[in-house]
Amino acid sequence: MLRALDIRDMLIIDRLELTFQPGLNALTGETGAGKSILLDSLGFVLGWRGRAELVRQGAAQGEVVAEFELPEDHPAHAILAEAGLPGGSELILRRVNTAEGRKTAWVNDRRCSGEVLRALSETLIELHGQHDDRGLLNPRGHRAMLDAYAGAEPQLATVRAAWAEMARARKALAETEAAVAAVRSEEEFLRHSVAELDKLDPQPGEDAELDARRRMMQGAERIRDDVARAFALLGGDGAEGAMADAVRWLEGVADRADGQLDEPIAALGRALIELGEAQDGVTACLEALDFNPVELEQTEERLFAIRAVARKHDVAPDDLSGFADTLRARLGQLEAGDADLADRRAAVQAAQAAYDAAAEALSALRREAAGRLDAAVMAELAPLKMERAVFETQITPADPGPDGQDAVAFTVATNPGAPSGPLNKIASGGELSRFLLALKVCLSGDDSTRTMIFDEIDRGVGGATADAVGRRLAALAQAGQVLVVTHSPQVAARAAHHWRVQKHVTDGQTLSTVLPLSESDRIDEIARMVSGDTITPEARAAARALLQA
Repeated sequence: MLRALDIRDMLIIDRLELTFQPGLNALTGETGAGKSILLDSLGFVLGWRGRAELVRQGAAQGEVVAEFELPEDHPAHAILAEAGLPGGSELILRRVNTAEGRKTAWVNDRRCSGEVLRALSETLIELHGQHDDRGLLNPRGHRAMLDAYAGAEPQLATVRAAWAEMARARKALAETEAAVAAVRSEEEFLRHSVAELDKLDPQPGEDAELDARRRMMQGAERIRDDVARAFALLGGDGAEGAMADAVRWLEGVADRADGQLDEPIAALGRALIELGEAQDGVTACLEALDFNPVELEQTEERLFAIRAVARKHDVAPDDLSGFADTLRARLGQLEAGDADLADRRAAVQAAQAAYDAAAEALSALRREAAGRLDAAVMAELAPLKMERAVFETQITPADPGPDGQDAVAFTVATNPGAPSGPLNKIASGGELSRFLLALKVCLSGDDSTRTMIFDEIDRGVGGATADAVGRRLAALAQAGQVLVVTHSPQVAARAAHHWRVQKHVTDGQTLSTVLPLSESDRIDEIARMVSGDTITPEARAAARALLQA
């Protein structure tokens, strides 16, 4: 609820402080007195697009402060929390516009952007008038209005959940199709590679073993002759025979050497043992060097085959076995892909069926609610002297989405048999105002969280019709707060609170001010609205009658 509006140096307002109340608040005054400036200023502090030049001539900057009262369940609290702004039961918006056009805004004394202001304004204010493109005249919001009227939130939640599930199922199907297509595009390569690797059957460490064996066989011819000569020198005709002779000769004379040969004989025995071990090692080496040339050729062929396959797949030779397992797994994906695709397609079909059922249930609810809304609006149009007009909520197929598969538009025909069309295209100024009021009365429900503003919605009507407009505005205001800018005495008389907007000239400057009216002042103001500049006793009597009606 709007509690206060403080305006400084905006257009022709130098300083203005207004305190609003619950119920119906009326702003009246002569044409050009500045009533629209109040709405421009309120729209400015709410971040709405408006006039480019708002600062009063000669002032350095203009400023507007709006104070709102927020109940605990007001939707503005969620916007404040998301923006990281302080909340509470009181919301103070402040916005400054310099003479150079630079704008700065605050929410509860914290700097904020114009986007945050506009988001808050959607929860705080409803503006309705002949040039309103934010509310009832905007077809983009008609479906949401019909859903609110129908109480369709549970059905909407079901449709949105079904849409989300269908989106997930379609995404999973697309991912599976892409994966299978990727594997299928290289199926021939995979099968050939796996067959090649299976035939080769490379083992970890085999590359190093083959390379060592190959090197040894390649060098065997160069070293075998030297090893054989060394073996001959170690045998019976060489070192072994000489050492054996030496031991025999020494043992033959040892008993006559008084023990001096015992140690040398023992050392030669040990040397003969070591010499035997050396002979065994050389013999083993000779046997190893004794190779078949065919074995060398086979070893080289396998070594080169392993290394060629490793280069082909850009992996290390020792990793070929693991790489083969990876390729087999990808082939397994291909073989399992058809089964996965069938499951995914079945899931998409089930999700589509669930969405279609939920969307159709929502469409049925909308059609039923549209019939009730049309009847309710038609009932409201009769007292507004538009009993021949036809209001229709048109529901047409639309592309499926999270909010269903319907497009909703409020259309009118001013006379039976005449073609229907959008509200702002078919109705004249006065007719449009009454259509908007009738529709708002039917759509308002119990929503009292937003302040409703009607800008000259009674233009072009008078008498009993204007009285019907005033009664409906007063009825709307019972559940919350309504501000109406009006030229109709019948409407002004229904207000619980009344302000007069007037201009005056001070030091050669035209300024606008707003005065709260007492009961006696209201009689004079309504009498002026009845009779014009000259207020007659008859006009005052008519004003009293309107106030007492």
